[in-house]
Formats: sequence, structure tokens, C-alpha cells
Amino acid sequence: MSASRAETCVVACAEAWRGDGEVLASPMGLIPSLGARLARLTFSPDLLLTDGEAMLVRPDGTVEGWLPYRRHLALVTGGRRHVMMGASQLDRYGNQNISCVGDWARPTRQLLGVRGAPVNTLNNPTSYWVPRHSPRVFTERVDMVCGVGNDRVPPGAVRFHRLRRVVSDLGVFDFATPDRSLRLASLHPGVTVERVREATGFALTIPDDVPRTREPTAAELTLIREVLDPDGARDREVTA
Repeated sequence: MSASRAETCVVACAEAWRGDGEVLASPMGLIPSLGARLARLTFSPDLLLTDGEAMLVRPDGTVEGWLPYRRHLALVTGGRRHVMMGASQLDRYGNQNISCVGDWARPTRQLLGVRGAPVNTLNNPTSYWVPRHSPRVFTERVDMVCGVGNDRVPPGAVRFHRLRRVVSDLGVFDFATPDRSLRLASLHPGVTVERVREATGFALTIPDDVPRTREPTAAELTLIREVLDPDGARDREVTA
């Protein structure tokens, strides 16, 4: 079976939680949510999933436990959560903006607001999902810092700050560079290095040999298409 770009993105998001063990997965958005549920059904069976309120749930939505807010905060402050957030802007060091576009005192566009982004990047593994890779998102400078990037962390706090990966509709990125800036880790099938360069508003670190993002296995495709997203909502978010 041939996978769509959206299905490859689901798997790329799922891979963010590989090896995490028993941590709370906090995916924000459709593709990350499908990825977290796929990871739980396959290679990360110990992941904890929530309904977004106070219940722990299985990938099919069946309630399997109660997660009161006090316990949720204990997981967050103890580093037992891996969140995958969105980003309206993201710079080379992983500084994320979801609050406003333009000057903070007089923005041209109001977005979600800072919300919990600063705390999400404190003592929790953090990843990002960007459904439309463009220079407007991958920008040289964010208009407001919400999620904290690698260049803004005090030396004594570096060990508590863990930016894992960025998944976009073009590829997968990480921070495995000497200055912990963004690096192209893999290209989705059908995407070229030149296209990623053109869609990025700063100079990426690009290895000489960039691998292809892992495509879904036949079993994973069946889960995505028949169990997790039978209505095909994924292909409306990633249209390539």
C-alpha cells in the first residue's frame, strides 16, 4: 500500500514518542493526535493518553483511568510529559510564537496567546508540528517568544530543557548541532532539499546525505485508515 504525505507525517509524529516509556503524551492538533495514538497502539504501549480534560483514555477513546488536575501538574513539573505543540512562527533555535504577529505593543494579528507554552518547554520534552512549511513560519526571528528556544536557556537549566523534533509537511528536523540550532533530519518522500531551503526563512544545517522519512508499514496504514482516522481528516490537513 502506498502512503500519502499525511500518513507519513502521522508516523513522523508518532516517532517523537518512541522510547519515552510511561509518560503523558500531549499532542495538539489532528496529525500529532493520530501520531500519539498510533505510537500507543504499536511501539510505545506505555504511553498515557488523555481526553484533554480529566480522563486517561485508550486510543479508541475508552476510559481507562482518572487524571485529576493535581496529578496532571505532578506529571508536568516532574518532566513526565512529552508535548507536541503547533507553531505560528519558529526560529532556528526553536523559539516558538503562538501569540501575535507584529510588534507586541501593536500587533497586526492576534493569535492564541502565550497560554502554557513557556511551562511546556520547562522540564518536559517538547516537539512541534507545522502543517504548512513556509518562510512565514520558519522565520529568522519570532515576533514574540512563547515556547523557549535553545539560545534562551540559562546554562544551569540546559539539562531541564529538551526540544526533541519538529515535524512539518516537508520533513523532520532536530537540534543535533553544536549550537543546538535546527537541522534537517529527514525528507518526506517526494520532497527535495531545495524545496525545504526555499520554504525556510533562515539557513538550516543540512547534512550531505539526508535520509528519507520512514513511511508507514502496512500494519500502520491499516490502523490509520481503518481505526484511527477512517474519515480521512488527515488528508485535509496535509494535502500533498
